[in-house]
Amino acid sequence: MTDNPTLAVIGGSGLYQMAGLTDAREHQLDTPFGKPSSPIVVGTLEGVRLAFLARHGPGHHISPTEVPYQANILALKSLGVERIVSISACGSLREDYAPGDIVIPDNIFDNTRNRPRSFFGEGLVAHVGVADPFCTDLSNQVEAAVRTTGAVTHHGGSLITIEGPRFSTKAESYVYRTWGMSIIGMTASPEAFLAREAELCYATMAHVTDYDVWHESNSPVTVEMVIQTLNKNTRIAQDAILNLVRTIKAERTCSCGSALSSALITNPNAIPAETRRKLNLLVGRYLK
Repeated sequence: MTDNPTLAVIGGSGLYQMAGLTDAREHQLDTPFGKPSSPIVVGTLEGVRLAFLARHGPGHHISPTEVPYQANILALKSLGVERIVSISACGSLREDYAPGDIVIPDNIFDNTRNRPRSFFGEGLVAHVGVADPFCTDLSNQVEAAVRTTGAVTHHGGSLITIEGPRFSTKAESYVYRTWGMSIIGMTASPEAFLAREAELCYATMAHVTDYDVWHESNSPVTVEMVIQTLNKNTRIAQDAILNLVRTIKAERTCSCGSALSSALITNPNAIPAETRRKLNLLVGRYLK
């Protein structure tokens, strides 16, 4: 067993710690993009080294817009993480995705406005492919782990990420449905895209807490509604992660680990030294 965690869980609303970890230790890290949302807890779960990060910080004091997404992903990368499972609350934009269900989405529509969306810039340009922003292999393994809990589980559907922190208007919710969106949340973007730039596998376990505001026979979403459902689903999330570490494949067979191999377009001689230093963890092996 290696001391470095290759699997990480990012806990969203309602999940602020990971039960069952032994030999747990907090890591207070810093990155060229600042400090992550919270100390990263690394421990052992069923013989697998696991890292846990609370996306919104201790006590949930960081809004979706203010989450230091770049620092979170880079900090996990620095620990040796190769795969990330995001656990998030979401609203449903479909009748058949009911509150209490769990969705493993397969695509994202980024409707955010005020967030850094990339590690790159400042003299180094990269165009990373994200046609399929979630790792298919990891998503399949997460789906199997969730289904083992007995929870109603759906695989597929597009997750639209809104800026927040407010909930949608009815007009917005109706439009998102006409666009073919399945679920709605506030944190998948840019988290999934940064994970791809960092050559990490990324999958989301989205817990449906409400029908957003479009469903006329249900009350519009409230914080109380979200928390009530998440409290019920916390055990499911914990059990699903336990199932995942018991069955996860030792080696990655996807292409996520080489996402930058054909993405860097800048002439290496034109890259500023400071940018090289800042992004060395991501691009060092390609700029030798």
